[in-house]
Amino acid sequence: MSFVFFDTETTGLKRGFDQILHFAAVRTDENLNEVARFETRSRLQPHVLPHPSALRTNGLPVESLTDSSLPSHYTMVGDIRRTLISWSPAVFVGFNSIRFDEEMLRHALFQCLYPAYLTSNHRNCRADALSLVMAADAVSPAQLVVPVSEGRRTFRLQQLAAANGVAHARAHDAMSDVLAMLELSRLVYQRSPELWQRFVRFSNKATVADFIEVEDGFVLTEFFGGEAYHTSVVCIGRDPDQANGRLCLSLNEDVGRLAAMSDLELQVHLTQKPSPIRRFRINAAPTLTAFYDAPEHMLDGGSIGATEDRARRMKADTGLCARLVAAYMAVREPYALSPHLEERIYNGFPGPADEARTAAFHDARWEDRLAIVQGMEDERLRWFGLRLIYFEARSILPEPTRLEVERYLTDQMTGDGSGCLTFDQAMAETERVLGEFASPDDLLIQYRTYLQDRLARLEAYRTRLIA
Repeated sequence: MSFVFFDTETTGLKRGFDQILHFAAVRTDENLNEVARFETRSRLQPHVLPHPSALRTNGLPVESLTDSSLPSHYTMVGDIRRTLISWSPAVFVGFNSIRFDEEMLRHALFQCLYPAYLTSNHRNCRADALSLVMAADAVSPAQLVVPVSEGRRTFRLQQLAAANGVAHARAHDAMSDVLAMLELSRLVYQRSPELWQRFVRFSNKATVADFIEVEDGFVLTEFFGGEAYHTSVVCIGRDPDQANGRLCLSLNEDVGRLAAMSDLELQVHLTQKPSPIRRFRINAAPTLTAFYDAPEHMLDGGSIGATEDRARRMKADTGLCARLVAAYMAVREPYALSPHLEERIYNGFPGPADEARTAAFHDARWEDRLAIVQGMEDERLRWFGLRLIYFEARSILPEPTRLEVERYLTDQMTGDGSGCLTFDQAMAETERVLGEFASPDDLLIQYRTYLQDRLARLEAYRTRLIA
């Protein structure tokens, strides 16, 4: 199995609304020897306002983002997809990628009318190098140096690289970040082979599912605020709302006491913080350790024998497991449907007919794509398709359709701020960040001028529409 280490630089942190600006990836063989690399950028989409903090972090002036010689976002995403599919199957690895980079890539693919789950399909697996280095520190602290910043240990890539003698030419440059992440992974691979093997093993969701099915119990390691928290747990069932979700009970719980509770008492008990029930996804590369592999400090102070016995008794009581799952579901907050189509990526898969239409969309001439989009049943795909045509071949849209898209986009950019970053928010954040520096920041001053000019043009456009 090969590995693909990848990173994204984006306009901000808001999934569905911010965009990828810079994507880089390195493919390696199973021994982490580089065999290929890929890098691409895109220009700013017309409806996206970068967050000023993202611009400062990436060091990208707005003039470079609006350079017409750069590929469009749609072209860039198509190039990324073709490359990654040609590199599949592989284990896809990023740094905090499960929570961020993977999400940004999924949204980019979905909004460009491609299947969103590239790194989960095509026999691919996925893992997170941030979890790897945190696990290395938790299980074998001598393997990596974890630096201290402002009195606290930090797992930021830039500081980790420096503390461990890893070259990192330019932090927050996608390719530089990929190479630093790859070198840190090599250190773990060389110094802790067993931990690396476990990391690779649990990148495969089928392997994770088999492990938690076979084991009576295990240690689940979760990371919050740069710290590792180990909990001995037993799996009590699947998440009824998520096929890849699993629900586990902390083995610190008194099984006899739980069994004696009424259903209402169980519901009240499960609302306490931290919850006695842990939820994780088998396709999100969880950090799991068998009891016999776990150091003593990971076992909550109990012996392996006693912990395993509690796990077996809990797992054998299928009735109590079912009651606990039902109680958990009864008190869990329902998932609210977003008013924004951009945030509905997980609200169902497109149907087979729409999947065929999206495939036809990419192969058709722009002149023929409008009819394909208008025939789509999924309102998300219809909107994203119209938006793509507006960005890439605006002249083919009938005037009423063009005006509809323009009104939607301008309303978003001047809206209530519940969706994309608005002009008011971008300006306020720019002023706030500028106020943090004693001397002017030219990059942000230029961005403020850009915002003022764009807002003036937008207001003039809206005035013409009303007239």
